[in-house]
Amino acid sequence: MAKPTTETINLPDFPVTIVRKLAGNFIHDEISLKEMVANTDKGLILYFYPKDNTPGCTTQATEFTEHIHDFDDLGYDIVGVSRDGVESHEKFIDKYDLQIPLVSDADEKLCQYFEVIKEKNMYGNITLGLVRSAFVFDKEGKLTHAQRNLRAKDYTSRLLTILAP
Repeated sequence: MAKPTTETINLPDFPVTIVRKLAGNFIHDEISLKEMVANTDKGLILYFYPKDNTPGCTTQATEFTEHIHDFDDLGYDIVGVSRDGVESHEKFIDKYDLQIPLVSDADEKLCQYFEVIKEKNMYGNITLGLVRSAFVFDKEGKLTHAQRNLRAKDYTSRLLTILAP
């Protein structure tokens, strides 16, 4: 569950590539997350996931899509981030009719900024991988909640419970 945090991560001001589908067409925005929040009256839920089209990542993305209006009512936009490229994100969005934008972080700049690339032990092999994480920023861009190494299934419901007034 996202927990109140003492971490002091600021929204980055470098541009990222945000992929979304609007009226049947894909749009690729180059904007910083800091600027994105500054141009809206909403907070931001930024979640990191390992890979498009994998079971846990699909569960998480479709659950966020199912609850997008609930988060909107609470005053939050949702953005997913993985190291997949733009084309992979477009296919993922199409296949599952995702209503949330996805950041293509192929150069891992955003992942490194949030320190979500960690050593993982996969069947005795140590590899570097993206740790499923989420960060909640209020409408002023202040980090209020963070969770690293979270479980994908039902995460959105748990997060809604925490953020509800």
